Amino acid sequence: MSVSSDQLQQHAAPRIGFVSLGCPKALVDSERILTQLRTEGYQVVGGYQEADLVVVNICGFIEAAQEESLDAIGEALTENGKVVVTGCLGVKESVIRDRFPEVLAITGPHDYEAVMTAVHAQLTPPARNPFTDLLPDSGIKLTPRHYAYLKISEGCNHKCTFCIIPDLRGRLGSRRVDEVLAEAHRLVRDGVRELLVVSQDTSAYGVDRRYEAAHWQQREWRSHMTDLSRALGELGIWIRLHYVYPYPHVDELIPLMADGAILPYLDMPLQHASPRILKAMRRPAGGEAVLERIRRWREICPELVIRSTFIVGFPGETEEDFQELMDFLREAQLDRVGCFTYSPVEGARANELPDAVPTEVAQRRKRELMELQADISAAGLARFVGQVMQVLVDEVDGDGAVARSYADAPEIDGLVHLRGAAGIRPGQFADVLIEEADAHDLYGAVLR
Repeated sequence: MSVSSDQLQQHAAPRIGFVSLGCPKALVDSERILTQLRTEGYQVVGGYQEADLVVVNICGFIEAAQEESLDAIGEALTENGKVVVTGCLGVKESVIRDRFPEVLAITGPHDYEAVMTAVHAQLTPPARNPFTDLLPDSGIKLTPRHYAYLKISEGCNHKCTFCIIPDLRGRLGSRRVDEVLAEAHRLVRDGVRELLVVSQDTSAYGVDRRYEAAHWQQREWRSHMTDLSRALGELGIWIRLHYVYPYPHVDELIPLMADGAILPYLDMPLQHASPRILKAMRRPAGGEAVLERIRRWREICPELVIRSTFIVGFPGETEEDFQELMDFLREAQLDRVGCFTYSPVEGARANELPDAVPTEVAQRRKRELMELQADISAAGLARFVGQVMQVLVDEVDGDGAVARSYADAPEIDGLVHLRGAAGIRPGQFADVLIEEADAHDLYGAVLR
């Protein structure tokens, strides 16, 4: 059997394994590195053994994430031996070097050029054939084809005492609005039907640029959350906003949601409701102010779904503080809630605060909070029973399928389980009659 020169070239191309950990922002970093690797002609493979080198993109947000990252590096070294490390924990190079001195190179987050330099030092880029080495305009994605994360900025200007993200990813650095919109258009052309807007602080988008304007498709848009949302809303797909802090101008987004320009969904990490604990966390606003705004938002957009995250067991948190948080949840009736027990992270100022909460107390508070929220979520989902909802199909299995409604972000919220889905494909929208609900998911039948 003869082998073509193209096949020999492909076989000879250096092979890169890739491990991606962490949040959606880190996932976007991984996608950009993988796109550059493929652009330069490297093969990307799915296992350690067939790889000539492994890139590990790691997380460093909390202690558990750091340990998971270090375990991943150790596994890659054991299974392959040639490892380049990038990501948030990379800024703490000594932590990695002390345990794994044999790592080839270590870079910080979103330092794509340094990653490629490290790869080039080990594996020479192959000669490329522009007719066979084709990539989508939007590059390589680690999500299913029908949805993608759109990162609009890096870093954060907040100084929350429990967080070291500004130390890991730097201060806020917003992308130009025309660059963001150009990427969004490329993604839609490549088949994306849902864009999930992410950053460390989506509400602060453009502050560092003083909301400078740029032209896109013969119109002027500010580098501002409201303008960006309005422009994205013209794409005719689902636009979902994540990491939205309750700044005053968030009020401007609610009419866009009510009009259907963007999804009536807010991912808003509130972290607590007690003014005393919020002050210790160096977080803005208090429970009462947020409750009033939520009431106003729901008057304008009754379909609004809000998800949030909270920390219990923060140093100094008393039972009174915790009960204030529980009262807030009863009043706010948030649709989706995640809860974490406080985790000390090296370098976080909260570690110096007095009155540490015992682990067993923090775990008990988390359990009580999630039990309360399960009841709230079940009641909230029950309102959809009997309604017809549009869903976006993620997976299909015979006559059944798994989809998501506007109320469900991938991997963190609930699902809509479908019957009568024969002929439906992933990435399609479908109208569904909701028949049942539980504390997390909806169940329904596809309408023909």
